Amino acid sequence: MVKIKKATKTDTTILALLGRLTWAESHGHYIEDKNDVFKYLDKSFSVVITTQNINDPNQLFYIIYVDDLPVGYAKLVLNTSNKNVTPENNCQLQRIYILNDFIPLKIGKQLLNFVEEQVKKLQLNTIWLTVYIKNERAIRFYEKNEFKNVGKLNFNVNGKEYENIVFSKNI
Repeated sequence: MVKIKKATKTDTTILALLGRLTWAESHGHYIEDKNDVFKYLDKSFSVVITTQNINDPNQLFYIIYVDDLPVGYAKLVLNTSNKNVTPENNCQLQRIYILNDFIPLKIGKQLLNFVEEQVKKLQLNTIWLTVYIKNERAIRFYEKNEFKNVGKLNFNVNGKEYENIVFSKNI
């Protein structure tokens, strides 16, 4: 059974671990220096950083469960700008990740639909995100779900730039 819930402060450790595992699974193989992967994971997905993020009212987290096991999450950042996106009434889908073992269940679509419903409830009209240019599976997923390529943005991992596509969708 699949269930999605808004994360709370009590979910901080779960979010930090899910973030670390899912980012490493989805992006770790693209990073040439594996020490850079570990540094990035430590910097971005520590319990301290995750606690700061979940305490920020402009950052919303949602966890997806399969049979009561947390297997993925999404992170929305409200009122954040990007030069390629209309500056008003938007949010960034900064993260949406599913553990690799659960991707075949096609629950990413359920999580995305849930997030889009939350965006509507928040009365926001645009959602945007970035995807690494070599992440073909994610690019196909967003294109299939009516996101439009609106530009490029560089993502920095320990001083090295990785080119990303900026996708946007009107909700």
